[in-house]
Formats: sequence, structure tokens, C-alpha cells
Amino acid sequence: MSFFPAPQVIETTVFTRLPDEYRQPRRTSWSDANRQGRLIDSFLEGPSFDRKGNLYVTDIPYGRIFRISPEGKWTLVCEYDGWPNGLKIHRDGRIFITDYKRGIMVLDAESGHIEPFLESAGSEGFKGVNDLVFSPSGDMYFTDQGQTGLQDPTGRVYKLDAAGNLSCLINTIPSPNGIVFDPRLNHLLIAVTRAQQIWRIPLGNGSIIGKVGVFSQLHGGLGGPDGLALDAESNLYIAHTGFGSVWRLSKVGEPLQRIVSCEGISNTNLAFGGVDNNTLFITESESGSILQVRTPSPGLAMYSHS
Repeated sequence: MSFFPAPQVIETTVFTRLPDEYRQPRRTSWSDANRQGRLIDSFLEGPSFDRKGNLYVTDIPYGRIFRISPEGKWTLVCEYDGWPNGLKIHRDGRIFITDYKRGIMVLDAESGHIEPFLESAGSEGFKGVNDLVFSPSGDMYFTDQGQTGLQDPTGRVYKLDAAGNLSCLINTIPSPNGIVFDPRLNHLLIAVTRAQQIWRIPLGNGSIIGKVGVFSQLHGGLGGPDGLALDAESNLYIAHTGFGSVWRLSKVGEPLQRIVSCEGISNTNLAFGGVDNNTLFITESESGSILQVRTPSPGLAMYSHS
């Protein structure tokens, strides 16, 4: 049963692709566990723009951070022993990375130096952190996904406030993945990949977390909701990996558009950019490409860039 008519279909184009010089397909311990042992040359994630319009992306299995110029030129900023996934740029210019193996890392973009920032929660290791977002006040929210799923619904969402205090908001999520914060509606939206859902966490009751609910239910497929992005009107964009699509939902969860990949089906994450912040950029990890599409509304201003 469908409650809505089919949404408008929009096509993407390729902005740029990982240059061949950075492609050396092989098996890795990450691909053995997450890609059934296939040979892979990259797995792109974590798109985020700096003030100069450069796009940063992560490459999970090879511990690489790339910077892509507005013209589409790739530069290797950092390569280290880790599995970097989500990436956001703080307002002071530091680049924060959720690393599955290492916890929260911080990168100096100029020198390429990377070091641990938060390796554990009260000396307990994380399951495998996935994505992060900053609030206007500088609080960091991040997901701890690991290998959780319907068989193990113990994924977590943490808050690290601007004063450095860490708290766990919720610990009963089957595969928490992408995360966004909407300052107008004062809530978090979480991609719950294995349950094919978007969860909503209201934040208006101080330290008490209650009334967590399902904002949207996706139909299913080979993957599920991965990265998320918000536009200036609180419309939500969902990278539905394994289905080759991005869904645009209204602020009340009504499907408005389906944005279709022109390359592979492994679209993993999203970021708004371009000169007017009106272009959505999508990491497509099967082909190692960055896709793009114009959107009806500009992206939500990223307070980490102010």
C-alpha cells in the first residue's frame, strides 16, 4: 500500500570521479567484512565543503582523505591507518572524522596531520562510529553503528557538547548511520539503515530523551538509508544506498522527489555546495564518483563554516 503518488524523478550527472592514479583494486580487511571479499579500489563517504568551496571526502578501506577543488581536481590530503567515514568541518577550520577503527579523529587540512580526538566513551571502546553533525552552539552529535542491525539493535547516538561532556542519547538503534540536526525544528534525524527507517529524536526537553519515533519508512532494498542532508526549508535528502536513489522528503515526511544515480547504486552520502549552495553532491561508492544535481532550495547553512 502506498499513501502517496510516485514522486517526481530527477536525474544526476557526474561532477568528477576518483582519478585512476588512486585506484588499485584489491582485497582489504574492510572489504572482506563489508563487501564480501570483493576487490575494491575505494569506498567514498563523508562529503563536506570548506569555506573556499573545496569538497572533502573520505575513502574508508584505504584510510584516505581527499580534497576536490571546485573544478574537480583531486588532492590526497592524508593517508593513515584507519577507516574514516563521516567528515564535518568545524567553524575553527578543524576537520572532524568519524573513524570506524579509531573513534573521532581531527585533521589539520594544511599539514595533513591527523590525530585521535575521542577514542572511547568512559574507557569503553565504540562499536564503530559512522557519521557526525555540529549544532549551531558547537555541540557534536555522532552515530555509533558498528555491525548492529535487526539482529542486534544496540547502536548508539552520542552528544559531545561544546564543553567536552559526552553523553549517550539512545542505545537501542538497529544500525544508526547518517545524522542531521535541524535547528529550526530542534531535532535530530537518524538514518537507521537495517530497519529501512529514519528516526526522529526531539531535543526540547533538556537532558531527557523521549518520544523517539519513526519519521519515515523506506520500502527496502539491498541497502538502506545512509547519509542525510537538509535544505533551508527543512526538507530531508536521504541517500538510499543499494537502490541508486536519493529521496527528498518534506519537513513532515512527504515524498517530493526521487533523485536517480547516473552511475552505480551505492550512493552513500550527501552535501550541499556550489556557488549558491543550491547543488547537491552525492558520493557514489560503487563507481568512485561524485554526482551532482540542482535542487529547488539551497542547503541548510552549515554552522561549522561560519
